[in-house]
Amino acid sequence: MKTVLMVAEKPSLAQSLAKILSNGNMNSRKGSNGACSIHEYTGKFNGEQVFFKMTSVCGHVMGCDFPGKYNNWDKVDPVELFTAPISKKEANPNLHMPTFLRKEATSVDYLVLWLDCDKEGENICFEVIDCVRSVMNRLSTQQIYRARFSAITDTDIKHAMNHLVQPNKNEALSVDARQELDLRIGCAFTRYQTRFFQGKYGDLDSTLISYGPCQTPTLGFCVERHDKIQSFKPEPYWVINVQVQLPNGKNLYLDWERVRLFDKEVAQMFVNRIKTGDGALVLETIQKRGEKQRPLALNTVEMLRVASSGLGMGPQHTMQIAERLYTQGYISYPRTETNSYPENFDLRGTLRQQASHPVWGKYVTELLQNGIEKPKKGHDAGDHPPITPMKAATEGELDHDSWKLYDYITRNFIATVSPNCTYLQTTIYFEIGSEKFSCTGKVQVDPGFTTIMPWMQLGDDEEIPSLKKDEKLSVEEVKLVEKQTSPPDYLTESELISLMEKHGIGTDASIPVHINNICERNYVSIIPGRKLKPTPLGIVLVHGYQKIDVDLVLPTIRSSVEQQLALIALGKADFLEVKQHAIDIFHRKFRYFVDCITAMDELFEMTFSSLADSGRPLSRCGKCRRYMKFVQAKPSRLYCCSCDETFSLPQNGNIKLYKELKCPLDEFELVLWTTGAKGKTYPLCPYCYNNPPFNDMRKGMGCNECTHPTCSHAFAQNGVSECVECDNGVLVLDLTSGPKWRMACNKCSVVIHFFEGASKVSVKDESCEECGANVVEVAFKEGKSPLPESSSEHTGCVFCDAIFKPLIEKHHAVALRRTGGARVSRGGRGRGRGRGRGRGKPKDKMAQLAAYFV
Repeated sequence: MKTVLMVAEKPSLAQSLAKILSNGNMNSRKGSNGACSIHEYTGKFNGEQVFFKMTSVCGHVMGCDFPGKYNNWDKVDPVELFTAPISKKEANPNLHMPTFLRKEATSVDYLVLWLDCDKEGENICFEVIDCVRSVMNRLSTQQIYRARFSAITDTDIKHAMNHLVQPNKNEALSVDARQELDLRIGCAFTRYQTRFFQGKYGDLDSTLISYGPCQTPTLGFCVERHDKIQSFKPEPYWVINVQVQLPNGKNLYLDWERVRLFDKEVAQMFVNRIKTGDGALVLETIQKRGEKQRPLALNTVEMLRVASSGLGMGPQHTMQIAERLYTQGYISYPRTETNSYPENFDLRGTLRQQASHPVWGKYVTELLQNGIEKPKKGHDAGDHPPITPMKAATEGELDHDSWKLYDYITRNFIATVSPNCTYLQTTIYFEIGSEKFSCTGKVQVDPGFTTIMPWMQLGDDEEIPSLKKDEKLSVEEVKLVEKQTSPPDYLTESELISLMEKHGIGTDASIPVHINNICERNYVSIIPGRKLKPTPLGIVLVHGYQKIDVDLVLPTIRSSVEQQLALIALGKADFLEVKQHAIDIFHRKFRYFVDCITAMDELFEMTFSSLADSGRPLSRCGKCRRYMKFVQAKPSRLYCCSCDETFSLPQNGNIKLYKELKCPLDEFELVLWTTGAKGKTYPLCPYCYNNPPFNDMRKGMGCNECTHPTCSHAFAQNGVSECVECDNGVLVLDLTSGPKWRMACNKCSVVIHFFEGASKVSVKDESCEECGANVVEVAFKEGKSPLPESSSEHTGCVFCDAIFKPLIEKHHAVALRRTGGARVSRGGRGRGRGRGRGRGKPKDKMAQLAAYFV
């Protein structure tokens, strides 16, 4: 029996697809990488009985990156990144995805790719093919197929399985080109800017001073609006407010035909003329029927706009919810540029699924009985159908935000096949003292689609009475009102999305990412109304680009590149030529930018404080013995004014001086880093942290990872055992934790609390005969000892000793995050070495200990 391997983009999607294709008759097992399951069943394929294996990847299998030496910011000139070699690396090394795929693909006869049906999905198709082609039977592209689908429904999935096609290499190449361009351009500018400005200014409050070919024009739109607000000069103007009295005694407000005047004397002249007039004469009354058009079918950009402006949800959050709804089968594929249904789309069948819904079921039933309207014709991009509900869901089935989005998507779909809202519009024209006025009102005739979208209904106060020609009304009030022109407001997310779409910045998939980036990197802040207000850093960056090379911030170049990438996808442009042309343009621009950086630096000097004027004295430099300043703004770092040197520190934690103790290697005073009240703590030498003293140490290691053989702060003196969870971590005694003593892994987040109330804990040279961990000596305080009354000190293994074992508790460190939330990370169980001189724990002991802690 032949074997067919099928690969989806996410584990949850693979499970849904396998359930549909096997009619629920499948067996599942966990994959060797621990993240992806394999669902197995038998069935028909190409007219013969075969064995199916459905599994998945977790997004991209491979990523585009520079070789190792080019990732060293200190040793590589950023300009080299425009010509440096590019290689493909595992996107997530912890998942070992290529190895997993090769194992499952060994000796299979067919490969069917169920990746998401967009350009990114096509690119992942070829990543999978590159991994498995060599281990399949009979090397032929005829064995490899592509499934095209837009919704996770029985009909769509089984239709896709019966109409397999070939993967599209051109679309995959267009993604390769975009990835490489973004990598080269973004890394070169970002590295240069970050090192230049963070080395001079201490209050930038951003870990990266980044540039992106799409990100920066996105920021440019926000700053352009900010500049218009700042440069706006209000100008006074005058309007005339007139009220007339209707026959029923009510007052009617009229609109002046001239609207407003900027000359007060002229406006006052008209007021005098109106006051001397003989009432308000009705010139004519015009009535006509009007229609409020039902909406177009929903595409991605419109969904993002509405979610931001109407639902109060950010673009990236919206896309995450939409993707989850799609995977669960509630909606069709949420990444589409099309807002027009194809002729063969089953509108009635899709609508019928909502007929029993508790909220809008009655309306849908009546719509089906009375006949549906043909949806408006929009833009067909040829990719996917519009975003449509695929099955009914109630509020109780979904979380709050998922329901809000599903509710809107469903109402929008129902509205597209509903009648237009019709109304009768009445406009009355008046003359008062030779000046013309009017008023307009609307009376709803048929609510149409606004029944299902009530927020679009006509207001109750829009109706006005019908008046006859030459009828005269008394003027109740004439008032000259002074007003001022007002500046535009800051861009909303919805407006920004529209600008990005209009200028071709990003794709429907990447627009949310670019907006999220400028928020996370402290270039803009979100203010009430989901408006984007640029920060001083965002403003000075854009103004700096404008001073040096305005093309760096305008959308024109990127829009042109996107058009060329689209031609690659269509097979109308050469991949290598397009890519190299764009690289050459930005290579020249980068060199010019570096030559002119002082123009941007002048703006930074006016906005930010120098390192010498920032921060507070914290610890002494080992070279000059003067105090270094602790700069707390992100990225937090130490700066020595005398030596003019900056030393990086761990981020997202708290830093303080460690008892004025010094590193024995360089005389720098140690500092203590902690992730918070419940986190782990370790000392570090600022110089060693940035300049590893030993070959087996890497940059960014604290004393808990230092391999110094005799230093009292190094893990060689304080390491207790290998970690009970991760592969190569060591549990190191935290000498600062008393009287609530603990040891923490120097690699992962595991923290073990023990010996609360002890006065002293120290690690001895001896190791446990049973598990190989180093023994500890504990001196207990009076009244806190679990020992017999005659003894207050005890030595033993924390894991094996009968007295110590009940006293230990395992926790996970809580990391401080920028958003104020907490993140708990867990490593996989491993077999690392303890302290460098202990024996380590055998496998069976590891399993026993892990089971004990769970």
